[in-house]
Amino acid sequence: MSTLEIKNLHVSVETPDGTKQILKGVDLTLESGQTHAIMGPNGSGKSTLAYALAGHPKYEVTDGSVTLDGEDVLDMSVDERAKAGLFLAMQYPVEVPGVSVSNFLRTAKTALDGQAPALRSWVSDVKESMENLRMDSSFAERNVNEGFSGGEKKRHEILQMELLAPKMAILDETDSGLDVDALRVVSEGVNRVKENTDVGIMLITHYTRILNYITPDFVHVFVDGVIAEEGGPELAEKLEAEGYDRYLTKA
Repeated sequence: MSTLEIKNLHVSVETPDGTKQILKGVDLTLESGQTHAIMGPNGSGKSTLAYALAGHPKYEVTDGSVTLDGEDVLDMSVDERAKAGLFLAMQYPVEVPGVSVSNFLRTAKTALDGQAPALRSWVSDVKESMENLRMDSSFAERNVNEGFSGGEKKRHEILQMELLAPKMAILDETDSGLDVDALRVVSEGVNRVKENTDVGIMLITHYTRILNYITPDFVHVFVDGVIAEEGGPELAEKLEAEGYDRYLTKA
């Protein structure tokens, strides 16, 4: 059992107009096997939370704490956070020209485990995961995210998640830019990883459509850098019916 604990998290970012505080005191606890949906309108701080947890240098933590199994996450470098078990599926995955998907995945696995995976079993695992995600075998020899469609990029993110088996996975708007078929395949991949590894999932999204495939245990509504309301799956249904207007009016 692993626990990611966020207490009173404040995060600011530098803008052309000066320092802007985005997160203004976030408290959230995520445990193994749980799925937490982070919802809210644009600019509410959802992605800021994701990138602050991952260690993006643009986002400065000005107060609060983040621990993973009692270890101080904020004191770790980006690669140390990954080795500790944090995984971020990015909203806009970057291209890595000259590095094939297969080399990228095996290098990442080697870095996490401290030794290269046995080649025969690794090739089998990669092949099986790609087939489950409806990815052609030739995909493995393409450069990372170079020329990928939106759906291919998101499938590649879930492929990484499945093969690297993190303790906690932060999925930043994984549903954006996906058609109905791709959304279903990606969601099935997330559910499969959770079932096989008991990973804790922080699912960041604007919309409820992905929650038709991935059922959250908890829903947190972000507004203006704080959690405005929390609940179970029924809260997502309420948001689908009513939107975010009532929160924005209060803010």
